[in-house]
Amino acid sequence: MDGVAEILKRGGDELGLSFSSEQIEKFSIYLEEIKRWNKRLNLTGLKKDEEIVVKHFLDSISCAKVIEDFDSKMIDVGTGAGFPSLPLKIYQPRIRLTLLESTRKKVTFLEYLVKALELKKVRVIWARAEDRAQGEERESYHYVVCRALASLKVSLEYTLPFLKIGGYLIVQKGPKVKEEIKASSKALSVLGGRVERILHFKLPLSGDERYLLRIEKIEATPPGYPRRVGIPSKRPL
Repeated sequence: MDGVAEILKRGGDELGLSFSSEQIEKFSIYLEEIKRWNKRLNLTGLKKDEEIVVKHFLDSISCAKVIEDFDSKMIDVGTGAGFPSLPLKIYQPRIRLTLLESTRKKVTFLEYLVKALELKKVRVIWARAEDRAQGEERESYHYVVCRALASLKVSLEYTLPFLKIGGYLIVQKGPKVKEEIKASSKALSVLGGRVERILHFKLPLSGDERYLLRIEKIEATPPGYPRRVGIPSKRPL
């Protein structure tokens, strides 16, 4: 646990964040469960504790830099092992969180982890974004987050339908962010979004370049989007 605490402290200092002993304990549990489950389920390719803490936990928490209301409803689309939203939830417990994941084994892990971390106001849903965004979840969230989901223009079709008008999509991207934004102009226009903010920073302890995109939902998404399963990735807007 001391190792996790030290890494979080050093990284948190660089990001301007601090962590309570309870939060450090939860991150320690999270780390151990990832390593335990990773033996039979591909949750991450990272092996070292510092890599997991920095490139998963701290990288995820960095999304807080562009979130202003932590009492909001948030959905994490294609959350995988819970990134970025579960580290955010540990850091800001007030978030009302939905985890959406299409792989059943990962859903089992997430359900177990939420109980192990004693997190409240968290739902885990086993479904595809294309299906779920056409139902009662549509345009019902203040924030959508996603990480390593797909290219930006594909991710927009998976995510923007979940947002209320005036809500925000938070997307984590690497150095080619400007090219992705340019390639996504049609998708933004069709789906009702606009890039409202781009925040550039370096990931603590690693120095890796990161960009946070905050995309505002300015118009309702047309009813035909997202298209049926498989189409957004095969025929991007």
